[in-house]
Amino acid sequence: MQRRSFIRQAGVGAAATAAIVAAPAVRAQASIRWRLASSFPKSLDTIYGAGEVFAKAVADNTGGKFQISVHQGGELVPAFGVVDAVQNGTLECAHTAPYYFFGKDETFAFDCAVPFGLNSRQQTAWMYDGNGMKLMREFYKNYNMVNFPCGNTGAQMGGWYRKEINSLDDIKGLKMRIGGFGGKVLSAIGGVPQNIPAGEIYPALEKGTIDATEWVGPYDDEKLGFFKVAKNYYYPGWWEGGPQLSIYVNTKAYDALPADYKAAIEAAASHAHIVMQARYDARNPAALKRLVAQGTVLKAMPRPVMEAAFKAANEVYADLASKNANWKKVYEDWSKFRADQVLWFRICEREFDNFMAAQRL
Repeated sequence: MQRRSFIRQAGVGAAATAAIVAAPAVRAQASIRWRLASSFPKSLDTIYGAGEVFAKAVADNTGGKFQISVHQGGELVPAFGVVDAVQNGTLECAHTAPYYFFGKDETFAFDCAVPFGLNSRQQTAWMYDGNGMKLMREFYKNYNMVNFPCGNTGAQMGGWYRKEINSLDDIKGLKMRIGGFGGKVLSAIGGVPQNIPAGEIYPALEKGTIDATEWVGPYDDEKLGFFKVAKNYYYPGWWEGGPQLSIYVNTKAYDALPADYKAAIEAAASHAHIVMQARYDARNPAALKRLVAQGTVLKAMPRPVMEAAFKAANEVYADLASKNANWKKVYEDWSKFRADQVLWFRICEREFDNFMAAQRL
């Protein structure tokens, strides 16, 4: 009897000891709920959908313990109010296009796209294996945020125009919805940029409040219906060679996470980064065919317009480097990286792409 009692007591003691040992792991896996504000409408399943892919991966990576609810632009805060909300801690995180916030500081645009900048692969290379992440993390400390690349659209189309663009003169006075930093260069060549959220673009184009608009490319543009009110579809979007989306996380909220939850966020953002561009690349071809079948007229942006914009962009960058220390610091590294990338891509990538484009497939 005494022996059995001893064994029972020993078993209880061992269980208690095991519970104590396991307790830190249990505490590390505490249930957490965050809210993510998107800058995009839910109807755009590609760009808004990246936020959903991110949130699902975070939950999957934490056994469902870390839940992030995703809210479309305007649901919690205005589409262009997400930085303020994350910065002041109203929201834990947001998914957005960083160049929307160039009005706060033009340096935001490097985390997304600047005219005649990097294509999607080059942007990813700069962020993950160049100095891009380091430089942007340093910059975002001023805004109480931690950034994670989370999606890329690939090179974008040059937009929808009510009238043909045959020369630089046709840009003069053109009222165009154009996202982010590209508007500064459009303005420099005579255009009148308008920064309008996705859900408000179609009515503005239909009513003639604007003369032209750009968004992303065929898949999204078809959903937004631009082809119904403007038939001329130009390419490329010289202002967005490879625009990157980002997850912004409030620094205090991020620092409070255990290490495994931080790792879950990083892994989820990288996963969503790949999924988003894969969806665009897979869905744009069929959408473009449908648009052309419905009367859309594809046109290349006139070379003189491209050259004038390129010249203006370089002038804008030089001017900013003389006025904005944040811009100058990032631009010096970014511009050197771009030069090497373009040199490499023109040797091998371009020749392969050009050859394949000339084949009858």
